[in-house]
Amino acid sequence: MQRIPTLLACLGLSASLWAAAPAEAPTSLDAVAGHIKGAKGADLHATPVPGIYEYRRGAELAYVTADGKYAFAGDLYQLSDNSNLSDTRRRELRRALIGAVPEANMLVFSPAEPKYTVTVFTDVDCGYCRALHKQIAEYNRLGIRVRYLSFPRGGPGTESWTRAEQVWCAEDRKATLTRAKLGEALTGKTCSPNPVADEYALGKAIGLSGTPGIVTESGDLLPGYLPPAALLAQLKDDARVAKLP
Repeated sequence: MQRIPTLLACLGLSASLWAAAPAEAPTSLDAVAGHIKGAKGADLHATPVPGIYEYRRGAELAYVTADGKYAFAGDLYQLSDNSNLSDTRRRELRRALIGAVPEANMLVFSPAEPKYTVTVFTDVDCGYCRALHKQIAEYNRLGIRVRYLSFPRGGPGTESWTRAEQVWCAEDRKATLTRAKLGEALTGKTCSPNPVADEYALGKAIGLSGTPGIVTESGDLLPGYLPPAALLAQLKDDARVAKLP
């Protein structure tokens, strides 16, 4: 049996496919939310399909009928141009979620005149994260500005989590991050408040499954390490697509 997607399980809904629109659809998002346990109107978004509403948690999407009886997971396509409406919404939601994070809560490595900016969710003990950081000067040379957010993959209570907090609480955060990514032991203390827990929750919300998780300015999520030249090519293509009508 196919596993019910996480968001549907949270909703307490079945994974049944929608069969027909209800005869009388509610007229407001709050009314639709009233049929779904734990939902609020702000969690819902109208789709171009009558009687079908987008339900979101972070940047994770499911679709529900207006009467709250059925839900389905998957991507919604507009067949006139084969555009993926779900993917467009995920990018939009990622941009909004990351845009709400003050840059003061990020560790930024930037050239003097950046051409592109990426936000990278990183684990100080992840091998591919370390490979990326070892080339940070080359990313910068190519005009790529890198903004780091913490995502200790093992979660709270792990050594990587403590090291992420030590990096944030250090007097020179960027230098300490570099030392941590070289595998050096950190002796500094942790402190409170710090943004590690919030950034970890943000990574979960946008659908991150591993590190490094690279989010482009358009909101695309690139899972995994890309060498400098490959990332530059991806960003050029990303910018080209963004300009298309």
